[in-house]
Amino acid sequence: MDSIRYKIRECRDQEKIDSFLHQVRIGYLGLVDGKLPYVVPLNYVWTEGKLYFHGAGDGRRNHVMSENPEVCFTVCEEYGIITDPVPAKTDTAYMSVMIFGQAEPITDLDEATHVLQEMINKYVPGYYNRPLSKQHVDKYRSAVFGGPVQVCRVIPHHVTAKESPIEAEKMYRTVMNVEREI
Repeated sequence: MDSIRYKIRECRDQEKIDSFLHQVRIGYLGLVDGKLPYVVPLNYVWTEGKLYFHGAGDGRRNHVMSENPEVCFTVCEEYGIITDPVPAKTDTAYMSVMIFGQAEPITDLDEATHVLQEMINKYVPGYYNRPLSKQHVDKYRSAVFGGPVQVCRVIPHHVTAKESPIEAEKMYRTVMNVEREI
């Protein structure tokens, strides 16, 4: 696996990477469909050093993963533009993480229940007044709700992270934003 070329941007702080993966809400699952790339935006959770997502049990994504389970999952957040008196030095503040591994469906009901509870905790914290039951998850994964839902896991075999931190005094602010601050 290639390392990050632009070493000054590489992030090796595992706590920072984990925190970032816990916070960001959308990631992009990259697959190889024959010879063509196929990328799907997804909600996901990062827990216990693994990536999880869920969705319909049929369809192109699952067909492609069954043919070639090797995936790249990318998460990126842009924080704004960093200005500089020299136009060629204007930059973007961001963080990104790429997770390489094999996607696999989860068959264990306990693990699926844990993952779906983690998704609820991330996307709608405090909305439900009780935890998910295994019975509910088992129905969710069956045809009861109009089609099976599959929970998948990616155990990373390689992770890369890059960042260009916010430089508060150099961040671009539009005239409209400056007027609101006054």
